[in-house]
Amino acid sequence: MMPSRWILFLILPFLSSPLAAQRLTADRPAPLISSAHQTKLHLFSPGAPITAGLHAALPGLPEGGDLERRSPFLASLYSLVLPGMGELYAGGFSSGKYFLVADGVLWLTLLAFELQGNALRDDARAYSVAMAGVNPAGKDDQFYVDVGNFMTIDDYNQKKLRDRQPEKLYDATAGYAWSWSADIDRMAYRDQRLASENMYNNKKFVVAALVVNRVASAINAARAAVSHNNALEQVMKDVEFSASLMGGLSRPHGILLSVKKGL
Repeated sequence: MMPSRWILFLILPFLSSPLAAQRLTADRPAPLISSAHQTKLHLFSPGAPITAGLHAALPGLPEGGDLERRSPFLASLYSLVLPGMGELYAGGFSSGKYFLVADGVLWLTLLAFELQGNALRDDARAYSVAMAGVNPAGKDDQFYVDVGNFMTIDDYNQKKLRDRQPEKLYDATAGYAWSWSADIDRMAYRDQRLASENMYNNKKFVVAALVVNRVASAINAARAAVSHNNALEQVMKDVEFSASLMGGLSRPHGILLSVKKGL
């Protein structure tokens, strides 16, 4: 089996003085990477000149020259926390971005339902204060439900006595009295309160959609990680790396990286 060889150069100039810099310029071409960036670049960091060489040498290499395997479990976990992040980790954000956008839209929808539900609830309660003389201090949600179902506190208490539920009676002297002047006012209040309830119920569907979106993203991220690992395994089959110092120990001026792949 005859190997084909690609030679990749990563020039690492060692400039300890202006004189050394002049000698470097006179003896050989300028380095491929400026000294300002050398300490920040890893050998296979995306964007480095060596990355393009690796892609030329190893067709099918995952985007960015990423030679690390990805954990499907971690990819799924990341997407469960924030949809799209697992795909980003696994190198498949081109599909993961849609899960991320969907998550943002769902959160905005959830917030809109919450705000609208609160506004409708507050308006309904204010209406009951104005039209039925309700005292809002210390009242729970069930009290406002009962206000919408009965014209007066007496009607409510008589119904509870008939049902043999004396523990549910309201004390008019303790601030629980109410009296609607017309049934149409009571119905208007009730409709507004029910509209508020519907808004809160809609939130449950949005929460369910958030969960489904996360699960779908987690599955997609795991598949992206598996695909990344399979592609990496296929590309790196029979590949050997070797490195040597250019210029020798006396005048080192770079590293010669050899990538050898069997045909």
